[in-house]
Amino acid sequence: MKKIIELKNITKSFDGEPVLKGINLDIYDNEFLTLLGPSGCGKTTLLRLIGGFETPDEGEVVFLGQVINDVPPHQRNVNTVFQKYALFPHLNVFENVAFPLREKKVPKDEIEKRVTEMLSLVALSGFERRNITSLSGGQQQRVAIARALIGQPQVLLLDEPLGALDLKLRKDMQVELKKIQKQTGITFIFVTHDQEEALSMSDTVVVMSEGKIHQIGTPIDIYNEPINAFVADFIGESNILDGFMLEDFRVTFSGQTFDCLDKGFGYNEAVDVVVRPEDVDIVSLEEGQVAGVVTSVTFMGVHYEIIVDVGGFKWMIQTTDFVDVGEHIGIKLDPDAIHIMKKSEYSDLYGDYSFFSDEMEEAVEGEVKA
Repeated sequence: MKKIIELKNITKSFDGEPVLKGINLDIYDNEFLTLLGPSGCGKTTLLRLIGGFETPDEGEVVFLGQVINDVPPHQRNVNTVFQKYALFPHLNVFENVAFPLREKKVPKDEIEKRVTEMLSLVALSGFERRNITSLSGGQQQRVAIARALIGQPQVLLLDEPLGALDLKLRKDMQVELKKIQKQTGITFIFVTHDQEEALSMSDTVVVMSEGKIHQIGTPIDIYNEPINAFVADFIGESNILDGFMLEDFRVTFSGQTFDCLDKGFGYNEAVDVVVRPEDVDIVSLEEGQVAGVVTSVTFMGVHYEIIVDVGGFKWMIQTTDFVDVGEHIGIKLDPDAIHIMKKSEYSDLYGDYSFFSDEMEEAVEGEVKA
């Protein structure tokens, strides 16, 4: 696959505060890449650097082999869809989409043809004469995408474009965006703080925090093999426990020894152990490898979300089997349910679900007393 953008040792500060710290990233042709991280992690600043709206303090932005640090946005073969869409309320749908072509003095017949094709791509055929203000949020977003794509950029930047939509519409648009990207073959660089969006749409996910990249990989790799406790916690729910690797494929945690699929750690090395809630089996006390008491049960529609106290550490379990609060249960883990990570600065900061029960209970009691 052809490399289309290279970010080399990028740093950026605002008012003396570092926002990006030595970013290195390669982006490829026809790739759907998502920059994922919490607010303030630097993902939007990185997107703006690619679009030409900011320049790096240090490092290089390379586009198809050429350094473009000082190239203005309108001279880059890149376009952007912003969260607020920036549509023209005085123009109808057709004229909003046609605007970039009219600015370039494209012949009328070609404008008609290309706008019709683009509105068909975003499922808005027949909306040509509609007023922008009469459209739903999802329809307005489709207009913004059509306008951004009609100039045939090599890269489309999307800065949290689904943030203003309701949940069902967001899910619909996730599917539509991925379909549009595959149909056009244009590289999409998508910014979000929503891990579900990142996992459902992306070819590649870049997990960021505090101006740094923590991990780059496919959604499956990022979810199944997080590099540290921050990534494990940010990408879905995770039980993260202290453990020791006794040897290859053998780990001890929660007072028991388990078989696992990991190797290459030092003898008796302290590690973080990740167990996803959906990978935990509830069994009888006799069958369990560890035992715990249920402290909270929440019905989520498809499954129950259960908090279990195991020796003072609160596990989350997602299961279709109902158990009641106060019930003593056994927990069983298959080797492929156990993922081992090196200790990091994020160890012991995540993965204990005490706040799902005790702290929430105290907060509710406090509100009642107030």
